[in-house]
Amino acid sequence: MEEDHSRQKDQISQSNSKNSRGNKSTPSSVSFPVESEDYGITTGSAATAAALAALLSIKGKVPSSVTIETPLGSLDIFVKSSRKIDDHSGVASVVKFPYHDPDVTINLEVQAEVTLHDKPGLLIQGGEGVGKITKPGLQLPIGEVAINPVPRKMILSNLGKALPKGKGARVLISIPQGRDIAKRTMNPRLGIVDGISILGTTGVARSMNSDSFQKSKKCQLDVALAEGYQELVFVPGNIGEKLAQELLDVEDDQIIQMGNLVGFMLKEASKCGLTRLILMGHAGKMVKIAGGIFQTEHRLADGRREVITTHTGLMGGNKQVLEEVYHSNTTEDMLEILEREEMVEKVFNSIARAIQERCQEKFNLMPEVIILKMDGTILNPNHNVRLKSS
Repeated sequence: MEEDHSRQKDQISQSNSKNSRGNKSTPSSVSFPVESEDYGITTGSAATAAALAALLSIKGKVPSSVTIETPLGSLDIFVKSSRKIDDHSGVASVVKFPYHDPDVTINLEVQAEVTLHDKPGLLIQGGEGVGKITKPGLQLPIGEVAINPVPRKMILSNLGKALPKGKGARVLISIPQGRDIAKRTMNPRLGIVDGISILGTTGVARSMNSDSFQKSKKCQLDVALAEGYQELVFVPGNIGEKLAQELLDVEDDQIIQMGNLVGFMLKEASKCGLTRLILMGHAGKMVKIAGGIFQTEHRLADGRREVITTHTGLMGGNKQVLEEVYHSNTTEDMLEILEREEMVEKVFNSIARAIQERCQEKFNLMPEVIILKMDGTILNPNHNVRLKSS
């Protein structure tokens, strides 16, 4: 009979770690503040915990939680459900409960079925909702299921200690909602099909400015370089990608979404030795780079009016125009003023040069720069990029 522990969710609404609430203590081997709402568990930890609970259920146990070892230490993770199927197999599930992050895998259920056999060793497989690799450049070869190396090691290590002597096992990881969730991730761009990836390098999930979030962005770069592309197009997000597809004669895999991590992605491009780069996007994002702002999240830094006002002045704008630009509410409002004064091209040519100078100074990169309006109109004609219509 399956025992459902989901009622315990209310007790741990911010973390799967039992020690993260109530007694406020942390395991001695864990060096991060699990009481912080900025921390949760990775899909790799959820899969490991579910697999361990499934194995224990074969032994006749019905664990409400299991303790797993991660690269950062021990984590005590609640088990939503576990069930013995027969004397050789069991199944269990773990829910990746919320923490302070817009992670699309929050509240996702990760299931594991473990089947014992007489041959020593562990075979890890991906079931429904776990993606498959179809492009080079990732941590796994083409054709493999998208369960990354660290989660694999965690499953092998934790189950290896609990297996009956002389026994091996097949571990099947499934994510019922994986196919639907994958549509909201970067997996399709990276060539991961039919589901999501089982991720995590530490077993602990952190807020979106963490190393793991940066690595998820860098994967695009790794895939493009592995496919042999010598020229890439960096865009802020979906709007920039769509405009790049409309204006440039490039393949989809050449277009890399930076998000707000402009500086991180430019640094990685420089480290990879990339020499042919197009930096392209809407003026509202691009002008920040001209001001030396390389983390473009609005709540952290803006500077748009200051940058556009400065370059308007450099290009001869009078005091009245400068005041109008400076007191505008949006980038589009500033553009209307510059269009009225017939200064758009001069101002945005100047901003594009400033973007190049900033990239050269900080990252030793000299990208071609294309600054756009929302409708795809190019604001700076001083670029040297061949367009589809050319």
